[in-house]
Amino acid sequence: MKNRKKVLAALMAGVMTLSMNTAVFAAEDGYAVKATNTDAKSKDNDLVIAIEGSVSSMDPANIPDTNAISATRGCYEMLITFNENQELEGQLAESWEVSEDSLTYTFHLREGVKFSDGTDFNAAAVVANYERIIDPENKLRQRRTYVVAQPDGTEKFRVESIETPDDYTVVFKLTEAWSPFINRMTQFCMISPAALEKYGNDIMNHPVGTGPFICTEWEEGDHTSFERNEDYWGEKASVDTVTIKEVPEAGSRTAMLQTGEADLVYPMPADQMAAIQGSDDVNVLAADSNIMRYVTLNMNLPELQDVKVRQAMNYAIDKDAYIQLMYAGNGKPATSVVPSIISGYKEQTPYTYDVEKAKELMKEAGYEDGFKLTLWGDNITQDVKGMTFVKQMLSQINIDVEVLPMEAATISDKIYVEKDEAEVNMWYVNWSASDFTMDGSVRSLLYSDMCPPTSANTAYFSDEEFDKLLDEGLATADPEKQAEIYGKAQTIAWEAAPWLFLGNDQLLYAAKSYLSGAYVSPDGSFNFAHAELAQ
Repeated sequence: MKNRKKVLAALMAGVMTLSMNTAVFAAEDGYAVKATNTDAKSKDNDLVIAIEGSVSSMDPANIPDTNAISATRGCYEMLITFNENQELEGQLAESWEVSEDSLTYTFHLREGVKFSDGTDFNAAAVVANYERIIDPENKLRQRRTYVVAQPDGTEKFRVESIETPDDYTVVFKLTEAWSPFINRMTQFCMISPAALEKYGNDIMNHPVGTGPFICTEWEEGDHTSFERNEDYWGEKASVDTVTIKEVPEAGSRTAMLQTGEADLVYPMPADQMAAIQGSDDVNVLAADSNIMRYVTLNMNLPELQDVKVRQAMNYAIDKDAYIQLMYAGNGKPATSVVPSIISGYKEQTPYTYDVEKAKELMKEAGYEDGFKLTLWGDNITQDVKGMTFVKQMLSQINIDVEVLPMEAATISDKIYVEKDEAEVNMWYVNWSASDFTMDGSVRSLLYSDMCPPTSANTAYFSDEEFDKLLDEGLATADPEKQAEIYGKAQTIAWEAAPWLFLGNDQLLYAAKSYLSGAYVSPDGSFNFAHAELAQ
């Protein structure tokens, strides 16, 4: 048996603090904010986090974005988790083992843990949560992690069985070797079975977990509130309450930070840096991310079916200018379908900014005079700026783009529809894999069976060889073989250009100098479990 009590993840990235003193934290210091002003004190013990987007769900098995991941992790926990240094470590499981054939995973659970409703966490709770996820009647997004649709209409279950030898041991037996399994378990949250029995899928309005906080209110589009779980099994949270405020306007978030109305702001827009320059009570942090910024191109549209058109659109985009405009240079142009910090990344021949080449490709495809398209995206300051940039770039090759910003929930409703109902032309979006795997980064976005409403392949990209390579990558845990397999898959997708490949930005977030312990992970999720406010 291979003992996996604590495993170092493939990703290790540095964090730099861009405070007014320009201090630098090395990679081994982790991602957590450090209090840098010993004289600064918080006016209270209530943490306020101002975010750009929305917390769209409080059901951890039905999460569409990283803001929802961040919020749910305040009150829910997993068997294993990534810590701030991106190391895998036990959370509700004290340890685990993996069989030599990588088919059997045995988790030894922590004893004495209770859900916030007072019921016990045990092996039966793990089974209940898994069974809820795979039940097709619940229509949960996380189901596609464990159940894969087959071309003949049948389904393949990745987990053959779950056994519970005793109340604190759970054994997962897989149908075949599946290399991302252990990483995917960092997304498998434990909900109170008693609460599930009582509320069913309305659990999102009645969260009950084992975490350091208890969710007291969730109002999508406005705020999510928590109070400290006084009966938490581990080290009690330092702050009394946490409020996540949804503030889409960048200047408003900055103002909240300046006045002390917010203690942490994420993201910190690069164009707002000047507003806080000279403040000695604010730290701005920049961290490497695995966030991919791109625009999906619906390949079912007649105008977008020719690869020459899609490649032309990529050549028409000045990616360096995009990174400078959007992130003040804190990032880099995309060089593959995944960021360079994802294990198995392979650099591709770039789509350099070349308008003349783009025009020639458009002419060869028969679209010299261009055409009209719509571009969907979230109605937040930064995304509107990005969409406007794309519109301006594509106008150089006579593509007339109508920018249509919408509420995140509205876009979701319009995206996840059957193919014959799809109205999407282009979608300005970003994606990060919270399990930090290559498969987690691309399968749900580019695999042929992952088109809406199943998942987010809104390019409707379908390539038999690409699908085959992704499946082969899952069947081996050999890093060299995976690199070779995934390298080929990246080349296929890159050359097919189902997206406008924009860039990979650094994470910018800002905190008052009296705050410590909070951090933003490379996937863009923020963590406040160990936040402290100097009093």
